[in-house]
Amino acid sequence: MNQAAPAPKENMGNPIPRVDAGLKVTGQAGYPADLAVANVAYGVLATSNIAKGRISALRLDKARAMPGVLDIVSVGDMDGVDKPKFGNTGASSIGPLHDRTIFHDGQIIALVVAETFEAAEEGAMQISADYTQETPSASFDSAGAEMEPAAGKSPLFKEDVNAGDFEAAYSTAAVKIDQTYSTPTQHHNPIELFSTTAMWQGDKLTIYEPSQNVTGWKIELARQLNIDPVNVRIVSPYIGGAFGSKGPMTARTAIVAVAARRVRRPVRCVVSRMQAFNTQTYRAETRHRIRIGAGKDGRITAFAHEGWEVTSRPDPYVVGGTSATGRMYDYGSVLTRVSLVHADRNTPGYMRSPPETPYVYALENAMDEMAVALGMDPVQFRRINEPQKEPIGGKPFSSRSLINCYDQAAEAFGWSTRDPAVGSMRDGDWLVGMGCATAIYPTAAAPCAARVRLTADGQVRVQCGSHEIGTGVRTVAAQMAAERLGVDIDKVAVEMGDSALPPAPVSGGSISTASVCSAVLKACEAVREKLFVAAAGNDGPLAGSGNAKLDMTNEKVVTETGKSAKLADVFKAMQIGAIEEYAEFAPNGSSPEALKKLYAGQAEFHGGDQDKDSVKYAFGAEFVEVRINSYTREIRVPRMVGAFAAGRIMNTRTARSQLMGGMIWGIGQALHEATEIDQRHARYVNRDLQDYLVPVNADIKAVDVILVPEVDHEVNPAGVKGLGELGNVGTAAAVASAVYHATGRRIRDLPIRIDDLIT
Repeated sequence: MNQAAPAPKENMGNPIPRVDAGLKVTGQAGYPADLAVANVAYGVLATSNIAKGRISALRLDKARAMPGVLDIVSVGDMDGVDKPKFGNTGASSIGPLHDRTIFHDGQIIALVVAETFEAAEEGAMQISADYTQETPSASFDSAGAEMEPAAGKSPLFKEDVNAGDFEAAYSTAAVKIDQTYSTPTQHHNPIELFSTTAMWQGDKLTIYEPSQNVTGWKIELARQLNIDPVNVRIVSPYIGGAFGSKGPMTARTAIVAVAARRVRRPVRCVVSRMQAFNTQTYRAETRHRIRIGAGKDGRITAFAHEGWEVTSRPDPYVVGGTSATGRMYDYGSVLTRVSLVHADRNTPGYMRSPPETPYVYALENAMDEMAVALGMDPVQFRRINEPQKEPIGGKPFSSRSLINCYDQAAEAFGWSTRDPAVGSMRDGDWLVGMGCATAIYPTAAAPCAARVRLTADGQVRVQCGSHEIGTGVRTVAAQMAAERLGVDIDKVAVEMGDSALPPAPVSGGSISTASVCSAVLKACEAVREKLFVAAAGNDGPLAGSGNAKLDMTNEKVVTETGKSAKLADVFKAMQIGAIEEYAEFAPNGSSPEALKKLYAGQAEFHGGDQDKDSVKYAFGAEFVEVRINSYTREIRVPRMVGAFAAGRIMNTRTARSQLMGGMIWGIGQALHEATEIDQRHARYVNRDLQDYLVPVNADIKAVDVILVPEVDHEVNPAGVKGLGELGNVGTAAAVASAVYHATGRRIRDLPIRIDDLIT
């Protein structure tokens, strides 16, 4: 064991290396745009250079005359194809080639298909358009932006949560704050570019595209193309960065499929990084107003969180993080309200912990401000307001280890050495600040199916239409099967990322490990049951063992008294060579139609605050040290410590990796990431990795991850809470807290830059 592979504690699995590690480091893992396809043609997008208006003329002649150009799919060429639908499967309702309306800058106006990528690119550059242009609304304060209540606009955000009489409690509070906070637009910039490869064989269509939802995409693409879903296959064996960006399907997929049908050969379109800013989803920019009232003893009596979010003109994408912030602490009374602001932008979407990241940033920044106003230690302030039950419906938490996380992280970080006086800690020219914040993420699971096959020689094959987006779900699924079937993990093969496999929900919302492992567990239990019946039967190798408890280990069926039978002998007694079981898992509280919805690409999420009996969340506590040069005001983060509790940890290596990556991303949110917007033209300005800043190795020093043991039997059969999105929720607020401690400057608007600290 080592730091990268922590020794397992109670209710934790072994830090087995990723089963696909060798393939990835040797370049053998197949990413969709790298998969060999014979006779492939190349597609390049042409996009608009205005944000609002209509195309009055589209000039394609120069592009068609370019050597090597095969075809151009443009406005008017999507007859017989239905427009996309906005929802969990579809990124936007905007069908860019269905009519001449321009909804946002960089909207697709054509796809050029050519023999080579270079010819297609040159052809796309030759396309020009005339527009009837209108003045666009870029953001919150733009003329023409339209605001509406968010509640009820999304099935994931049904209402604004409220409890008690906030106004009365706030008006009489002894200590109170009323502050505003904001987070910017942030764009996905995965190393793997977005791409679509479409290939027809007769009436059967295969799509190679990085996807977090192959089952859902299959159904949605079939709907758009008006073909039977049986004839559509989505293949995405590996993904080079996702976290929401490859969750909902964009309009590009159907456009490329139409192009491939027209030229009667496969077409591959890889989107440039610059074009991705406008043709993919992104994190919506948000504004917040938080009011907190408390007694002088630090007990909160009133909490209000109002949020505003930018979305596109046609689509009501809701972030809606007040469901979590309204349940975080023992508030006494709660008032929340979320509003959507429709502007002339492409539709936002999911980005790692989409609701919690911006909303918890505002809450935890406010909690630090409140602790300062009370003259109280920030950790103690949270301890005082630790709830016995959630404040909205009064339901218990299925488990809540937040204070345990704070205790372990604070000790490891050395919080007790912190001088609470602002600006009191220095190291030469550097001001030193320490801050902390809570991480929270709802624990959910969704219906999922899996097929497990065990052969007499101990080989296991697991099949599930889930997705390896880098989280290690292939590995933990293999671990679950190896553990329950008593074989070495090297004998387990896992197939994923193909809509031809048993259906799985979207790989998002930190549900994959819980959902997939629960389905695999159920299939394995069915295999075990058949083996146990045969082994203990009259003709079995363990005949006469009676009611002895049976288990599987080392490719044997064993009794609690020590008797055992080799797996091969049990199969011999059964006169078969393999057992294959297909299992369908549905979480508690699922509707009668839940499994039917799974096969229709509309998986239900269950858990978080939606269950009747309890509220289910994973928690963490994060501590950050910042150093700010007293002359230049440059900001450094030399160390971070995070402690996290998330039920059963299937693999301490992959869990640590996910949590560490989340904390590092949180540094990016705090200090680097922001999409700059030209307010006049509603245009993104910094559309490349030169100007869109993300953390690099030099920005990250010591990152310490503590896995806190926790057992929760209520969340799902696997006992897994999910943690892929937990680690980055509290980091930005902890950085802001530390910056205040070092400088006395309260930065409420992300990202925190040098110019914010220059006096």
